[in-house]
Amino acid sequence: MRIIMMGPPGVGKGTEAVILVKHFNIPHISTGNIFRELFHEDTEIGKIAKSYIDRGELVPDDITNEIVHQRLAKDDVKDGFLFDGYPRNIAQAEALDKMLEEKNWKLDAVINFQATDELIIERISGRRVCKKCGAVYHIHNKPPKTEGVCDQCGGQLIQRDDDKQETVLRRLRIYYDQTEPVIGYYKDSGLIVNIDGSQTIEKTNADIMKVLGEMN
Repeated sequence: MRIIMMGPPGVGKGTEAVILVKHFNIPHISTGNIFRELFHEDTEIGKIAKSYIDRGELVPDDITNEIVHQRLAKDDVKDGFLFDGYPRNIAQAEALDKMLEEKNWKLDAVINFQATDELIIERISGRRVCKKCGAVYHIHNKPPKTEGVCDQCGGQLIQRDDDKQETVLRRLRIYYDQTEPVIGYYKDSGLIVNIDGSQTIEKTNADIMKVLGEMN
């Protein structure tokens, strides 16, 4: 199964990705996570990417495409993958098409999550992440037992720069300007699956599995 997840930030792509990759036994390829790993490794490309992400802007296409190209060269993607956060514009979608064509691979589905801006802003700006172990919380939906302290390791909970409200608003503007047109790019392919991202995790997953079952 080769899947792309689309939709604005904070719409639930990451949560659903965890469920799908386990079900289909395929790797979850998140360009955001790859960039964060590069941050921690203190690489030059990681520093460049971080400067864009902290401002809520997209990392330049040449950097992102090269990282994806390297990832698709690994053995674990031969039987399928799930992309989360890529492609984010038409140029990246075209680059991915070329990469897949080189390998004679075809996409199975492009899952498009939808939700209101108000819900997205509330979800993201309320998110807190453990500085030590990376566990994720939400001040309203999933608060820690002790405010500011991770339940799992006792680490400090922080709000990432790209989760702050002003950055979220900028991310949404970029999404509508640059990423939403990618849905149009795939529209004629018959691969688009529109999903209501405001539902419960269980209902969202049930809807996705139903449609994927019908497509295969």
